[in-house]
Amino acid sequence: MRRRVAPPALLSACLVALLVGSAPAQSARPAGKARGRPGVTPGLVTPAADRAINSGLAWLATRQHPDGSFGSGRSFRHNVAVTSLAGMAFLAGGHTPGRGRYGPQVTRAIDAVLESAQPSGYIIREPYVSHGPMYGHGFATLFLAEVHGMDARPEARKRVRVVLKRAVDLIVRTQNKEGGWRYEPRPVRAADLSVTVCQIMALRAARNSGIAVPRETVDRCTAFVKRCQNADGGFRYLPSRRESLFAVSAAGLVALASAGVYEGPEVEKGVSFLMRFVPARGDNPRRFDHFFYGHYYAVQAMWQAGDPGWQRWYPAIRDMLVARQQQTGSWKDRVCNEYGTAMACLVLQTPNSYLPIFQR
Repeated sequence: MRRRVAPPALLSACLVALLVGSAPAQSARPAGKARGRPGVTPGLVTPAADRAINSGLAWLATRQHPDGSFGSGRSFRHNVAVTSLAGMAFLAGGHTPGRGRYGPQVTRAIDAVLESAQPSGYIIREPYVSHGPMYGHGFATLFLAEVHGMDARPEARKRVRVVLKRAVDLIVRTQNKEGGWRYEPRPVRAADLSVTVCQIMALRAARNSGIAVPRETVDRCTAFVKRCQNADGGFRYLPSRRESLFAVSAAGLVALASAGVYEGPEVEKGVSFLMRFVPARGDNPRRFDHFFYGHYYAVQAMWQAGDPGWQRWYPAIRDMLVARQQQTGSWKDRVCNEYGTAMACLVLQTPNSYLPIFQR
């Protein structure tokens, strides 16, 4: 299996995760099961896709605010979710804090997220909280977990760990009895799968970086996600609903993988359902609910599933995104173009496997 070599800082972070992190027993893949799963497949990131990524990151770099944040519009200017996704888009290209062409942008994004952290552990930038601030908290926690230990500035590195630990503790204590999370940082009765996947991904990344996560939290989340699956293999937004949705189904599969469930009937049925939505040439993006959000999770789900689905899915979404890129290098989205561009770059760069959370 051939893999592209990760940058030294990312490699160090992965080694720290292996040496320090304490993974639940269920997250270990059974011996031999991972054989045949492809690593980085040469040629998947075509020259056209590479140009799209480069121009996308270049455009994104011009959109950073002086305080290090990203986002535009009344609701999403300085938003912590958009800032964190933009930071991860640079990381996915091999740019780490202070290193690489966009290292300065990553460093400033880290500072912006840290400045948005409250003593309670809640990461929020008011009044730019949009709909469901726990989305922002989840993405911000994930970003900090991915850069944990990378910053060359000793004080910043210590602060990242302190803020990350508090952010994780907040996620753990706000999980509801069913095992999920909702829009606000409190354990309300009606959790939803969309917010839940943001939290379990953040917890998985944090645990991989050496932050303790209770096994009970992961187990309860796994049970909640499984309860949201329909007989057709798709997932529903709320346990009380019945409709299987593309974006939520992709998120459900990633939630299971983040909780350590890589195989089994739930995964097989979920992948089978998701394959109904393989992008096709000339597809109308409106075919997919929450286009960028859905494909951000779908490409991760198919990456984890491996061949033959991955070999069908990635080239299809790659070509669709390349065709939809604006001349400026950005991608349009109703949230804001910084969000759309960060998401598109993350999807396109998935095969590079630079981000620890994206690695198999």
